[in-house]
Amino acid sequence: MISFYPFLQTLTQEPKLQPWLETLPSLLAQWRQDARHGNLPKWEKVLKKLPSTDSVNIDLKDGVRVGQRHELPEHELKKLENLLQVLHPWRKGPYQIHGIDLNTEWRSDWKWDRLLPHISPLKNRLILDVGCGNGYHMWRMLGEKARRVVGVDPSSLFLCQFELVKQLTQSHPPIDLIPLGIEQLPPLESFDSVFSMGVLYHRRSPIEHILQLKQHLRAGGELILETLVVEGNEHTVFVPPERYAKMNNVWFLPSAKALKTWLEKCGFCDVRIINVNKTELDEQRQTEWMRNESLEAFLDPHDKHRTIEGHPAPIRATLIAKKSETKSA
Repeated sequence: MISFYPFLQTLTQEPKLQPWLETLPSLLAQWRQDARHGNLPKWEKVLKKLPSTDSVNIDLKDGVRVGQRHELPEHELKKLENLLQVLHPWRKGPYQIHGIDLNTEWRSDWKWDRLLPHISPLKNRLILDVGCGNGYHMWRMLGEKARRVVGVDPSSLFLCQFELVKQLTQSHPPIDLIPLGIEQLPPLESFDSVFSMGVLYHRRSPIEHILQLKQHLRAGGELILETLVVEGNEHTVFVPPERYAKMNNVWFLPSAKALKTWLEKCGFCDVRIINVNKTELDEQRQTEWMRNESLEAFLDPHDKHRTIEGHPAPIRATLIAKKSETKSA
């Protein structure tokens, strides 16, 4: 059974995070109660069956690579590969685990490479990753020498995928994922950097989400926000009437310029649009590690510039903004 005790112990040693001790123990206990049914017991059994290694071959700078193939006998490697497949689908990645190539649905490393040159250096920073998925980008943040990384994502599957990678590191890295939503977390105003990537378009109230992100940043802290957008000016916002790319939980798709205006309206300063990128079929696709439908099935087979519903095909923008140093913003 996944234990949150080590994370809660971490909070006692991290003054900026200590206020969470007042609420997180009961929230995580409630999550455990609510998650007793479903696939979580099966996924947790995977974690119990993982091979024990003492590998020091961990690379988080140029990817997420844990262990090398020669460190495990062939029968253990086959067992490990089968266990990894039990946690299908793997969406964010890729990972290399003891030489096993987890060729995930998303080439999340491409997104990381696009944003890394533009953000503040992460060395010694306290970081919150909201909607972190299985934690791929969190590991890359740690590879940039972040002091501590905390991710929040309510998915039990993503939690187990994250715990699998962490368990294989055998080194107690300063990185944790808690299966909650940001709306459940008391605001801290303590994090140096807050990431929200691939979340905003799922929110019924995008402005409320932006303000929640702001509440977790210290004065002068940096927000990295990535979301689906549409082409247009600062007044353009598209609200899909029903589904968008087969998703029924897409609410607001602003233009990148409109999103910049939203951030400024919420009191952020130095707002920059650093990237606007059309999602291509080689960046989000089916693989042996994600056999469900992917981007190709979401697009019009006769016009890849349109979704299957006839809407503009997915475009993603990344913006960076600063929380003002003054209380008034």
